Amino acid sequence: MALLDVQALEAGYGPATVLHGLGLQVERGEMVGIVGANGAGKSTLVRTLAGLVAPRRGRMCVDGRDIGALPAHRRHARGLAVVLENRHLFADLTVRQNLRLAQDGCRRDGRAVRFALEELLDLFQVVRDKLDTTVGLLSGGQQQMVAIARALLLQPELLVLDEPSTGLSPRAVSEVLGVLSDLRRRGMGVVLVEQSLAIAAQATDRAYVMSLGHIVHEIQPGGWPAFMADPAAVASYLGAST
Repeated sequence: MALLDVQALEAGYGPATVLHGLGLQVERGEMVGIVGANGAGKSTLVRTLAGLVAPRRGRMCVDGRDIGALPAHRRHARGLAVVLENRHLFADLTVRQNLRLAQDGCRRDGRAVRFALEELLDLFQVVRDKLDTTVGLLSGGQQQMVAIARALLLQPELLVLDEPSTGLSPRAVSEVLGVLSDLRRRGMGVVLVEQSLAIAAQATDRAYVMSLGHIVHEIQPGGWPAFMADPAAVASYLGAST
C-alpha cells in the first residue's frame, strides 16, 4: 500500500477545473518530484492535498486513509505535513515561538513523537542558532529550514514541499536538499514540487510531469539523465526552462 495514493483527482476554483483526473503514488522512504512550467497546476495540487482547495472528485489517501473530507487543520493527524511556497511562518514571532505552536498542536492531537525538538535542533543547526531571533529577520534559507522543522514537529509520515528552492541561494538550496535526503533515509515520504528541473533531477528518485492540470509524463527511477538529455522532451513538457 502506497503512503500517498491519489486517484482520479479533480479540483479547481469557482467554475474552472484546474486538476483533471490526476493519479500518483508515493512510497515510504521515497522522494518524488512534481515538475512543470508555471500554470501547470502544481500549486493547486499542493493546496488540494493540504485541504485549502476542496476536491471535486477522486481520492487522496495517506497510509490507506482518505483525507479528502478532512479540514486542513486535521490532516496532520493522518500523517501529512505541507510546507507551502510562502512558508506561512509568523514573521513577528521568534523561531522558538513558531516551533512551539506546532508542538502544542501535535500534543493536543495525541500523536506519537517521532521528531523531538532537540533532535530537530541537531538536524537544523541554523534553527538552533536562531531560536530567539524574530523570524522576519531571517534569510530566506533560514526561514525555509524553520518551516520544515515546524512541519516535522507535527510528526508526519509524508512531507510535501511547494517550491522550496524559490528565492534561495545555491548554498541554501543544497542545505535544504541535504536535510530532505536525511529524512528520506529515515523512512519518510517526501513530495518535492519544483519548477527547476535541475533541482528536481538532483534530489528525487522519480517524478511526475504536469501540464495544464494533467500528468503528462512519468520519469521512472534512473530515468532523469535520459530525460534531461532529450531537449525535445524537455521543451515539449516544460518549455525551455530547466
